[in-house]
Amino acid sequence: MHFFKRIRTRYILHRYPINHALWAQVCDSLSILRGMTAVEKAHLRELTTLFLHQKKFVGAQDFQLTDFMCVVIGIQACLPVLKLGLNCLSGWVEVIVYPDAFRVSRNVVDASGVVHHQESILMGESWARGPLILSWHDVEKDMLGHHIGSNVVIHEIAHKLDRLNGSANGFPPLHTDMVIKDWSTSLSIAYENLSSRINHHHAGCINAYAATNPAEFFAVISEYFFCAPAVLNTDFPDIYKQLCLYYRQDTLSRR
Repeated sequence: MHFFKRIRTRYILHRYPINHALWAQVCDSLSILRGMTAVEKAHLRELTTLFLHQKKFVGAQDFQLTDFMCVVIGIQACLPVLKLGLNCLSGWVEVIVYPDAFRVSRNVVDASGVVHHQESILMGESWARGPLILSWHDVEKDMLGHHIGSNVVIHEIAHKLDRLNGSANGFPPLHTDMVIKDWSTSLSIAYENLSSRINHHHAGCINAYAATNPAEFFAVISEYFFCAPAVLNTDFPDIYKQLCLYYRQDTLSRR
């Protein structure tokens, strides 16, 4: 089985390569790739090629997607799984891209069982088996570095990884060499400290949205881990260490 899978992978990489000029253009546009070794970039290119082949990219509201846009999204989606493997992103197919932030309407049941109608404007959204939904305007803003530690693609991919355990709760499947108690303690303390600061109207060191719930906390700290590792390591060194173990990358050393 593994033999045939390797043959299939080689065929895809040979048959559907990313244009060299396009790859170079996108890499130059993404500051989060700065400091990566040639070997890491080569592996990332392979993962991105396979990702683009496996996923169906759809432009919502007649939005016309270009190869540049798809590669930009593909690279950032694959970066978190560089050392985890593309199987972590299996079980779903579509990548839906809106031109801008999009409106979502849904009914939400509160703790008392009362149903509330809720409308939200979102930059991105994802489910375990559902599509990855993104706003290109916000993907583009992240490329330009308008907000420190912001990356909507990585945020939604972190949710995908989180849900591999069944539900989004800030507790993705950990590796066998990781200590569950260390993960739980580090993230719980940091989450409670951030929530306390926000509740007392003090500025948080990272995006206040992280204090929404443990799932959003994991997604936001994942953004900082790849986009602003120095900020994360300065304010939450224990969290940074845990994410190094989980993602099997040391993003700070690249800077």
